[in-house]
Amino acid sequence: MLRTVATASAQSISSIPERLPPLPSLRDLLKLYKLNAIKQLSQNFLLDDKLIGKIVKSAGNLQNHYVCEVGPGPGGITRSIISRGARQVVVIEKDKRFDATLNLLKTACASGTMKIYWGDVMSFDMSNMFPQESKLQWDDRPPMIQIIGNLPFSVSTPLIIKWLNAVSKQQNVWTYGRVPMTLTFQLEVAERLVADAFEEQRSRLSIMAQHLCHVKHKFSIPGRYTRCIRLII
Repeated sequence: MLRTVATASAQSISSIPERLPPLPSLRDLLKLYKLNAIKQLSQNFLLDDKLIGKIVKSAGNLQNHYVCEVGPGPGGITRSIISRGARQVVVIEKDKRFDATLNLLKTACASGTMKIYWGDVMSFDMSNMFPQESKLQWDDRPPMIQIIGNLPFSVSTPLIIKWLNAVSKQQNVWTYGRVPMTLTFQLEVAERLVADAFEEQRSRLSIMAQHLCHVKHKFSIPGRYTRCIRLII
């Protein structure tokens, strides 16, 4: 009983959402630092605040959660994650051109709210990224950890296959338990992920994803061949 009371008290103190100071808009930052999406890297910047908020909202309650965002780019989704009360957001970015925009956001946050890792998410080990006390047994409820990302098209398929393999072995970030994912995929990959038996898009990816996860199509992104998918393990 004492342990329950102490936990509730700690959560109530840390549950106040981070209020970021006024920051330049994403469009202004892109102009200021002359940042353009690189087609060879399949980059696609999301600049619509309502759309960004809808993606983050699809991840459910982030209050007091640890969140890993993959491919944050200029940091639009990162801002929304922070504003929804995440305890800490850890971003993994390969493109060093975003150093200024991400560090601007990190500086604007309370100390420890945001961490930046530079590297390729395809080979990134997240098994020690969060506090060890966040770990839960696989048969327990999901830990207070989330993965969110607007994935570049060129890596989305190999990355989700790699992560599903890690889920099956309870490796990488899934050493912490059944960590859910909220990710964007191009239309073709999204259709395979959610395809039912006997549908034309049904594939090995469909079977693998649906065997390991509850795959939910959350919404289609207007004007893009992109879908927001949530995988609950």
